[in-house]
Amino acid sequence: MAEAFFVESQIPEQKTIEGILFPAVFTPNPSLPLDHPQFLDAVRAHKPYLESLLRSSGAVLLRGFPVRSAADFDRAVDAFGYDELPYIGGAAPRTNVVGRVFTANESPPDQKIPFHHEMAQVPKFPAKLFFFCEEEPRAGGETPIVLSHFVYKRMREKFPEFVERLEKLGLIYTRVLGEGDDPSSPIGRGWQSTFLTKDKAVAEERAAPLGMKLEWTEDGVKTIMGPIPAIKFDETRGRKIWFNSMVAAYTGWKDARNDPVKAVTCGDGEPLPADLIDECLKILEEECVAIPWKQGDILLLDNLAVLHSRRSFEPPRRILASLCQ
Repeated sequence: MAEAFFVESQIPEQKTIEGILFPAVFTPNPSLPLDHPQFLDAVRAHKPYLESLLRSSGAVLLRGFPVRSAADFDRAVDAFGYDELPYIGGAAPRTNVVGRVFTANESPPDQKIPFHHEMAQVPKFPAKLFFFCEEEPRAGGETPIVLSHFVYKRMREKFPEFVERLEKLGLIYTRVLGEGDDPSSPIGRGWQSTFLTKDKAVAEERAAPLGMKLEWTEDGVKTIMGPIPAIKFDETRGRKIWFNSMVAAYTGWKDARNDPVKAVTCGDGEPLPADLIDECLKILEEECVAIPWKQGDILLLDNLAVLHSRRSFEPPRRILASLCQ
């Protein structure tokens, strides 16, 4: 049994939502110490058990296991056996560290990253996300998470007409990219990194399957994505979910090139109501769970079930990520 290696634990920050602990938390069995190879074997052997908890909770935190470096994390992700998803179309500046492991968003520590589903602004998005704490923050820097079906439920109760409009029309995301990355911006990924090429023709080829329109400028490109659904149906769990980057784009897609108010609109091109954005942000903050990072933590998220964000922090902090299909 997986319980022989993974002990289901509780921490103060967890919430019980609809009778289920969020997130699920596992720590090592103190009577069965594991080295790193044994940990990898245990993950492979008990993947169905861990996935069942991921399905019910939406998020699984592994704390206290022998994972110390980026290479250890890369091997742990590989042990789960999920296919890697290339980061094409994403906005965040990231650097490849080793194998299928990248830095998380590299924007400055004083900036918050608003709630979003990873790559919700493009049709091909990761099914699962792994985060790993290689170096814990001196202060702050949590990655708050919130259940998307619960956000949908609360928004539907409070703003039924707006949610119905979103369901019908979807959202349009507009972003202006420079040629190279801008690490000072939370959406500073340049077009060459976004499309993994320096060739404009190849960028066009890679944008086309996403349904993304490119308008080239003198020093970059404007990308127009959508209309794309803002509400999805989670077939695994049989429920509607709030699946979009509406709040993130409206409140956080700001830099020298981008105006966040223009970054996201309703699917008919009409501006979004600022007061509803504020109310949605309040709901996200009220319902979220923010667990302080500890060195060695691995957080596995179901990208359909959970939105995530990042709080500002006092360096040092090094969180790594891996995106999976």
